[in-house]
Amino acid sequence: MTIIHIDNRPYPAKDGENLLQECLSLGFNLPYFCWHPALGSVGACRQCAVKQFKNEEDKQGKIVMACMTAAKDGVRISIDDPEAHEFRASVAEWLMVNHPHDCPVCDEGGECHLQDMTVMNGHVYRRFHGRKRTFHNQDLGPLVNHEMNRCIQCYRCTRFYRDYTGGRDFDALMLRDQVYFGRHQDGVLESEFSGNLVEICPTGVFTDKTLKRHYTRKWDLQTAPSVCVHCGLGCNTIPGERYGMLRRIHNRFNGAVNGYFLCDRGRYGYEFVNSERRIRQPVLRKAKTEPLQLATKQDALQHLGEILSSGARSIGIGSPRASIEANFALRTLVGRDQFYFGISERDSRLLASVLDILRKGPARAPSLYEVELADAVLVLGEDVTNTAPRLALALRQAVRREPQKMAEKMGIPLWNDNAVRDATQQERGPLFVATVTDTRLDDIATRTFHGPPADLARLGFAVAHAVDSNAPPVVGLSSAAQALADVIAEKLRAAERPLIISGMGCGDKAIVEAAANVAWALCSTGHAAELCFVVPECNSLGGSMLGGYSLNSALEAMDSGAVDTLIVLENDLYRRADAAMVDRLLAAARRVVVIDHIEHAASAKADVVLPAATFAEADGTLVNNEGRAQRFFQVFVPTGNIPGSDIPGDIQESWRWLRDIMAAAGRGDEAPWSSLDDVTAACAAAIHRLEPILRAAPSASFRMDGQKIPREPHRYSGRTAMHANVNIQEPEQPDDPDSPLSFSMEGYPGHPPPSLIPRFWAPGWNSVQALNKFQDEVGGPLSGGDPGERLIEPTPAKKTAYFENVPAGFAPRLEEWLLLPLHHIFGSEELSALAPGIAELSTEPYLALNPDDAVDLRLAEGDDAQLLFGPELMEISPGFPEEIPRAYWLPVRLKPELQRGTAGLPVGLPSPGSLGGIGLPAFGKIRRARKENRIEEGRHE
Repeated sequence: MTIIHIDNRPYPAKDGENLLQECLSLGFNLPYFCWHPALGSVGACRQCAVKQFKNEEDKQGKIVMACMTAAKDGVRISIDDPEAHEFRASVAEWLMVNHPHDCPVCDEGGECHLQDMTVMNGHVYRRFHGRKRTFHNQDLGPLVNHEMNRCIQCYRCTRFYRDYTGGRDFDALMLRDQVYFGRHQDGVLESEFSGNLVEICPTGVFTDKTLKRHYTRKWDLQTAPSVCVHCGLGCNTIPGERYGMLRRIHNRFNGAVNGYFLCDRGRYGYEFVNSERRIRQPVLRKAKTEPLQLATKQDALQHLGEILSSGARSIGIGSPRASIEANFALRTLVGRDQFYFGISERDSRLLASVLDILRKGPARAPSLYEVELADAVLVLGEDVTNTAPRLALALRQAVRREPQKMAEKMGIPLWNDNAVRDATQQERGPLFVATVTDTRLDDIATRTFHGPPADLARLGFAVAHAVDSNAPPVVGLSSAAQALADVIAEKLRAAERPLIISGMGCGDKAIVEAAANVAWALCSTGHAAELCFVVPECNSLGGSMLGGYSLNSALEAMDSGAVDTLIVLENDLYRRADAAMVDRLLAAARRVVVIDHIEHAASAKADVVLPAATFAEADGTLVNNEGRAQRFFQVFVPTGNIPGSDIPGDIQESWRWLRDIMAAAGRGDEAPWSSLDDVTAACAAAIHRLEPILRAAPSASFRMDGQKIPREPHRYSGRTAMHANVNIQEPEQPDDPDSPLSFSMEGYPGHPPPSLIPRFWAPGWNSVQALNKFQDEVGGPLSGGDPGERLIEPTPAKKTAYFENVPAGFAPRLEEWLLLPLHHIFGSEELSALAPGIAELSTEPYLALNPDDAVDLRLAEGDDAQLLFGPELMEISPGFPEEIPRAYWLPVRLKPELQRGTAGLPVGLPSPGSLGGIGLPAFGKIRRARKENRIEEGRHE
């Protein structure tokens, strides 16, 4: 065991780690600025100075930087040495020379690392009275605010932005004795992870611009542990609320999932909770000819109770964005055989395939932390940056693993960031990206391959065959593709931790099966391969584990006449299928009930609409892409018909609406649920494979020293004044039967279990750096283990049963184009697109074409093209109407990476007419637009 001596006392340490990290892990308060657990050491700020001694007899010692000094056995240092303390204080004083005296008006005030470290150093008086250095602040877009005068030149921002995320439009710009951290000119930050600058920066240079619009001091935010709902990765978050309005999202560390960072969609997509499109009161119509009218909760439930108790035959359509508990409650109401998961037939088949592969195959689904440890990666068919952004950031760390082995051989510790980067230069580990068009990961890829889904799948099958000759061969593969497959196979075989990534982004089952073949081939030849599938929504995998049929099956059930009432749970069906099909589905039902929190096209056609709680107003369980069940907790109780009002509203959790409907129909004994724990337990009992969700977080009865965990920090202010316009007495705090958290500042003051941590704070540590106090080893898992419970583990196979259905190569059609789905981090996801900041960054709908195809069509960049769909051009679902072909007008974008004969359409963007619901890939016709026959955008021709 390595022993280091700190102020003459021995302590165990991790051999070779830097002294700063070891001191912090041991609980010492040692100031720092430039160091970060995820970024390593550079020794730029000189703030972590300690006195190092040669031996026990050495009384002189020397000043060293703890972050740049290795913890070796027998090392002796002093943190409290007067000279070291004076050195650190002088560093703080010089850093404050040009720092403005604006703490009371700074957005960072109250959780500022600079404030904490200045106090820790004992610097309380400014002796400098000269003019301060000032800078011009830049407009960096709708998400991040810039105040350069607060900068202390720690270089954290550029190290994160350029070195960690690969951004290139932001840098340290220098002139004489001045250094400026920003862009070459005003403009939107291009990185998908720019919002992390808000937490990376130890001062107020970079702050949350969305919070600035409805600013609240950090100690006045009510918070709770939560999970991001904007993709399938399940990143952990800390939402903050004040006055009934969600104000911001902060990262919640989970070492196995998102670590220290979030993508910008996850950080800034929260404002849909405050959207004007929120459903806040029940509405109903008692006859199809009547308009929707506001109703009370009692009236709505009585109306539904009368319908269901009269023998109405119902089916339920669930949702991949609703919790396990909400979907299960709907399944309980309508019955297992009448439960439909609410996704298209294509997506249903893909999800079923993904789930079956993960359950029955030998390859393990890795966590994001394990993705970062991979030393050879194949991405097959998935534009990871746009469908699962945090996974893309993990891959940027993975390509450093192989070069880092060179640094280790040279004796350079991996925490010495500059030295490692100097040693490895631009070397990167093997990363192969095979997608339909270019991606943001192409700049770090060893090789890229672009082609239509069939050709991507064939490449994957060829790689599998090259790894294991027992895997099916690919007939007719081009020599270039075969050579690439051989190179990929060689690199994967040579790796210690090979990783295959694929997903549902291309909408092609053959790609999913090809990825499985590659991973299984590696496993069958003795390699510890991992297989990561990207799923589109926050509970896609969890909902699939509940069972249920597709929307196409729901339409068949409605057409049969066996059903007259349709109950839709948190699902805009017009995003799932073609509008004509959804129209037919809704028209076939005598009554349509929608339970959701956002108005959409489907809710507008409902007969009853019930206001559901969002993730910030409810508790529940979500299952991410690796099969990890994670609990999210209610942040605040929604009140009133507008955000921030004090009048009680009717918004409640979806599962409570469904329970109340059963009670109103005289079936309350089927759902005797008084709390979320009751629903979770019933779900676990009914579906054995979901039993581990009971361990995702402590039950509502959990207490620490007989107390709940407070959602409000101990500095929370204004509890009486907040409601003084209604009542001068402090209102009674709401009860929470669903969790061990309280809507109060009273409660257990210590560290709760990891899944219940509502914020990171410790005495003297008000910033996000307080996280260090919640880890046994800084940079490692949370004390007590990272949150979440895995539901899926691989099954060892004696003999690998490979998928045999190798598709034929892509064959272009005459005057037809295969339309491929193109995903966008901003705009493609339904809920985040309602946040103003995200909406500002979202692209407009377009049609992507290969430049040579555009020339043949006499189209140029920006020209309008006419896109036609017809029954003979696309995969037709049951019940697809005859009123087609239909025409849409879209501006053209040129993409050289698209293969001739293919075109690209953005997924999920607001689109003309009903284009957004058509399943892709699909064939369509493209024509050059003519002014004389152009119709109003969005109408059918």
